[in-house]
Amino acid sequence: MDNVDISKGYVNVPVEDNIDFKTEIEKLKKEKNAVILAHYYQSGDIQDIADFIGDSLALAQWASKTDADIIVLCGVHFMGETAKILCPDKKVLVPDMNAGCSLADSCPAEEFSKFVKDNPGHTVISYVNTSAAVKAVTDVVVTSTNARQIVESFPAEEKIIFGPDRNLGNYINSITGRNMKLWDGACHVHEQFSLEKIVALKKEHPEALLLAHPECKKVILMLADKVGSTAALLKFANESTAKEFIVATESGILHEMKKNNPDKVFIPAPPNDSTCACNECNFMRLNTMKKLYLTLKYELPEIEVDKDIAEKAVLPIRKMLDISAELGL
Repeated sequence: MDNVDISKGYVNVPVEDNIDFKTEIEKLKKEKNAVILAHYYQSGDIQDIADFIGDSLALAQWASKTDADIIVLCGVHFMGETAKILCPDKKVLVPDMNAGCSLADSCPAEEFSKFVKDNPGHTVISYVNTSAAVKAVTDVVVTSTNARQIVESFPAEEKIIFGPDRNLGNYINSITGRNMKLWDGACHVHEQFSLEKIVALKKEHPEALLLAHPECKKVILMLADKVGSTAALLKFANESTAKEFIVATESGILHEMKKNNPDKVFIPAPPNDSTCACNECNFMRLNTMKKLYLTLKYELPEIEVDKDIAEKAVLPIRKMLDISAELGL
């Protein structure tokens, strides 16, 4: 495999035009005892072939207990890092190393470490959408699913640094009465939703409920009928008697919503960019069926995490999983 080209961040070799990726991927999974974990923001074909789909918390929980020899993480880079940190003895692959995260990129480890040192006496809570190096200077990791509960597990007077998402941090502050010190980061997808276009959509669909991820700006959250993680929004859509929904998060979630609720209408909330009617994460969409097939075939590219960083980063991740288990999340 030494001669396989991964210089572009993914396996770059030609494949036959008539190849059935789904059949070949299923075959390789069995041969190699591999499991495919996919985020809800992946394209529909990848979600359909995955062994498990979920949000960041669910993917971490699943990775921590799988008995597979190989984990293929179809998401973004930090998700692959988290899986590798939790499973250091397993081979963790990602279809495209270029699948980064604008939110993680908004929090460089050196700058965040300085921010922590400049604010002594604070408990450090970091969103899972961060690099392993940021997690290594964190006391406990959270996801949008468990952020409120984990914050509230600390005494009301606890001094807390929360990073990197200012929108999620502000939302948690508003519903808990806390005054956490926030790192000034954001997700480019959730920052781009257009309030004006959502209001116009609400007028066109007066019965539609607005579902919004807490990474959205405050003005969007104030208008929302339901604010929650991807898993929470999916659950709400499944259980609601409403027939129409405007969804303000990455549009990949609509695939699972429509699959579970074929009699309901799901409308992607539009971004400010007038040329697009939905909001996709360009990083998430770098993963394709072709890249997934080649990743499994050649077992490349593989996620590696510095041993010292991994040993520090696993502690706040494990703490998150332990608290989540105690809270039944």
